[in-house]
Amino acid sequence: MKRPALSIGLCFTIMAAAPQAQAPTAARAAATSLVERVGDIGFIQLRSASFSQLAPRQQALAFWLTQASIAIDPIIYDQLSAYGLREKRLLEGVIAHGGAGASKDVFDKLRTYALLFWANRGNHNETTAQKFVPSFTPEELTAAALAAHAKGAFASSSADLPPLRSADEVKREVAALQAAIFDPAFEPMATAKTPPSGQDILQASSNTFYRGATLADLKDFQEHYPLNSRVVKGADGSLHEEVYRAGTADGRVPPGLYATYLKRAIECLEKARGLADGAQAKVIGDLIQFYQTGDPKDWLQFGGDWVQNDPTVDFANGFIEVYRDARGAKGSSQSFVTVTDRAVSDAMRKLADNAAYFEQKAPWDAKYKKQDFQPPVVKAVEVLIETGDFHVSTIGDNLPNENEIHEKYGTKNFLLLGSSHALSAAGSSINEFAASPEEAERNARYSDEAEDLLTAMHEVIGHGSGKLSERVQEGPQKYLKEYFSTLEEARADLMGLWNIWDPKLKTLDLVQNQEEIARAMYDDAARAPLTQLRRIPKGETIEEDHQRDRQLIANYIKDKTGAIEYFDRGGKTFVRVTDYQKMRGGVGQLLAELMRIKAEGDYGAIKTLVDRYGVRFDPALRDQVVARFKRLNLPTYWAGVNTKLTATIDGAANVTSVKMSYPRDAVGQYLEYGAMYDASLKSGQSAGSGPSR
Repeated sequence: MKRPALSIGLCFTIMAAAPQAQAPTAARAAATSLVERVGDIGFIQLRSASFSQLAPRQQALAFWLTQASIAIDPIIYDQLSAYGLREKRLLEGVIAHGGAGASKDVFDKLRTYALLFWANRGNHNETTAQKFVPSFTPEELTAAALAAHAKGAFASSSADLPPLRSADEVKREVAALQAAIFDPAFEPMATAKTPPSGQDILQASSNTFYRGATLADLKDFQEHYPLNSRVVKGADGSLHEEVYRAGTADGRVPPGLYATYLKRAIECLEKARGLADGAQAKVIGDLIQFYQTGDPKDWLQFGGDWVQNDPTVDFANGFIEVYRDARGAKGSSQSFVTVTDRAVSDAMRKLADNAAYFEQKAPWDAKYKKQDFQPPVVKAVEVLIETGDFHVSTIGDNLPNENEIHEKYGTKNFLLLGSSHALSAAGSSINEFAASPEEAERNARYSDEAEDLLTAMHEVIGHGSGKLSERVQEGPQKYLKEYFSTLEEARADLMGLWNIWDPKLKTLDLVQNQEEIARAMYDDAARAPLTQLRRIPKGETIEEDHQRDRQLIANYIKDKTGAIEYFDRGGKTFVRVTDYQKMRGGVGQLLAELMRIKAEGDYGAIKTLVDRYGVRFDPALRDQVVARFKRLNLPTYWAGVNTKLTATIDGAANVTSVKMSYPRDAVGQYLEYGAMYDASLKSGQSAGSGPSR
């Protein structure tokens, strides 16, 4: 389960960013991590100082793992819209060929839209799930596509998409995509957990996890591949699963959906397996087996071996998180590759080693407390690459998600530190939204430490905590459905908020000025539902699970204890904590109830809580918040520019050296990734992310 930054953040940066900047000049490049600003999105350069300390064999391993990450990157575009891959191919062909004959004004519009499209893995905002449309016209897109075609665009296949060989084919393709690109009422939401009247959550969502199927259709349907399949309703009304798999070499298991991408990933993983040590080679082999068969048993085998493996160069690759599915069942494709920061990891392991203590101090009923603990793996890491549905705003990740692995082996916790630090330095909103000068001063001094500690506790002692009842042993997702992810993220946040006051943290030397850090953490939690409204520019409901979790926590405590108060000053709305210990009492009360709900699979109870406290907000208040942030000129969303690994390969197909660079070129990165499957992109722009000979 992922944890995005509470306010603003990314996965790993070194330098502070200047948020008001557009594309930085070369003179400023070394002094900022902000590569480019496009509308409300800031593109941040990821860095990994630890890569140079790796042995050559580890560097080669990292190279092939990053190539496997790139191999699965296109899948998420198709998962979020049936038109996503075709739109991606069209935009990349146009941009790679410089907009061909387009005017500067038109090309700038095309480039801006393409960057937004890539950053969000399609034309729905990653946070709000709402569709965005371009500022150029269908006629301008058609003209640019035809000019690009004349220069060689679309001449080759793009994975499973055939070439567009003639100008007429290009015209027909643009026309076929017109509604998908330009009509805001067509596929308005990628994931709709609060659907309009007359539709259920599947019908109102543009994602492709279900084709033609409704919630009612699925009521008695037994899924054999619940995480990695698309459920399709046929013309005769019957349902079947299209399994995500590459197929086996002997033909016993036929290829399935996304076979082209999974086969390429397997090729890269085979190279990585030959460079890994014995335990990690077994892990990589497990993943290859799963990608071939799609069998859930193979996924569990991979997860069990993976969670027990703690290599310096680590990775995640698969159909993992279920946030994008309104039903909370289907995994979206994602990947990352990391290098472990051993010094910070050793410090955070203290928290993991004491997970049993925090479990026993939890405020829920004793029958829901674990007695046997497998200490979780804790890793503070630098990120080399993030692809698919893994986003730069994530600062913590607790995996795997399967309860049967948690119970037997524990979890692996990635702490992606440095994120909130860099963006806090880039530009803070605290002076605009702090309820008092004292709160602003406390935030400036302690908010980074509070954010890091909350992330650590969220991932290490939050997600892995608690015991399920016998009824729910196979996992609570089945019972809590579309509300599970909101509950689990809120439960993990609450574990951090509850334990920040525990003197054990000071004994472990994990906190110094505990009182002030705890207050800063509570201030942030109370303020988050107000400031996060800037990320929801339209509508009056919250669809994203982490945003729902934060609003649920603050609104519940406000209602039940009065410890959180909204007030007006000079026509602006502010939030303050009136009593920190009373707020902690509310934290404990909600935490105990959420643990009970999870352990018992009480769908009615979580639906009542989330619908009452976590979904709706006042649009007038949102408009005020958006206007206040607009004056601050800060990015609202973030995207990453990955490190670039370039390998030199000898005649025997062995990697002889790997060079890391920081390209500071978002467009170049996405075109290089696209060129793995579309050779015609190379004719427009050099794609140097792969091996050199």
